[in-house]
Amino acid sequence: MSVLTDLDKATGVAVVTLDRPTRLNAIDPTTISELKLIWRELRFNDAIRATVLTGSGTRAFSTGLDRDTAVPQPASPYMQDDPLLTIGPKANDLWKPVIAAVEGMACGGAFYLLGECDFIVAGAAAEFFDPHVTYGMVSAYESMLLAQRMPYGEAARLMLMGMAERTSARRAHEIGLVSELTEPGGALQAAVTCATVIAGHPPTAVQGTVRALWAAKEAARTAAFAQAPHLIALGNLPDEQQAELFAGRRGEGFRVR
Repeated sequence: MSVLTDLDKATGVAVVTLDRPTRLNAIDPTTISELKLIWRELRFNDAIRATVLTGSGTRAFSTGLDRDTAVPQPASPYMQDDPLLTIGPKANDLWKPVIAAVEGMACGGAFYLLGECDFIVAGAAAEFFDPHVTYGMVSAYESMLLAQRMPYGEAARLMLMGMAERTSARRAHEIGLVSELTEPGGALQAAVTCATVIAGHPPTAVQGTVRALWAAKEAARTAAFAQAPHLIALGNLPDEQQAELFAGRRGEGFRVR
């Protein structure tokens, strides 16, 4: 299993854990399939009223798509196939609240998940960054999701600095990307505490509120997403050039802000 689920029917809280610690919880095809199945199962389990999403270990929440197992893309720019578009709870029509508990690195494709969580709790050692531009790729969906969660200038800096800079948990809290900052290792317990409180409220009121909050930004997100395939097709370097950049920049330093 690439994803673990712990259901506590007494509190009404589920904990979903990305469980590929040796790969820094990178997302492979198996993880994609399991996440879609889990979100659907949680839709129909009335005993579970709130969910916490986290990553196994302390090194990373997730480092995004596992490049070693990525599915090849069609050659035509008219047939973009982004597998990560289907991994989030909202994409799977789950309107029960989902709280992210982040320890370590969260980068790249991890933002597909964080962008669909209702709020984020992070340990003080967490770091956020996006490597796309460094490796000759357009950060499209990731940028669009984060631009709705933080000030534009901060989202632009995070995306455009690429591998040269990481946003610290402290800075992420200051700008509103993270709603609560804990001691290292404390994010999961803090998120479960919040989820337990929320799960104690009448579920239809909670779910309606989640849907209302998402509706407030859904139209802008849908319009932005419609542009993403074209931007990616125009701006991405060929795969072989991306691979050269990736190999050439291994081990380079970065600064944490």
